[in-house]
Amino acid sequence: MQAPTHSLSALFKQLGLREDSTSIERFIKQHSPLPQGCQLADASFWDKAQADFLREEILEDADWAEVVDQLNLLLRD
Repeated sequence: MQAPTHSLSALFKQLGLREDSTSIERFIKQHSPLPQGCQLADASFWDKAQADFLREEILEDADWAEVVDQLNLLLRD
């Protein structure tokens, strides 16, 4: 199995969020757990551009899809 192309920190930067580990942990604690049945991109805390990016990456199984899946799992624990 190949290592992810992008890191969680790089994803946060791509989304326009603070990408240091403390900020990422704080974000995950603040927004977890996602409601049952809620798709990651449909969560209320994303702006339209962020939601569109997340949705597109998953639908196209694009470069960022693996780390987007990682974030999705972190927000469900």
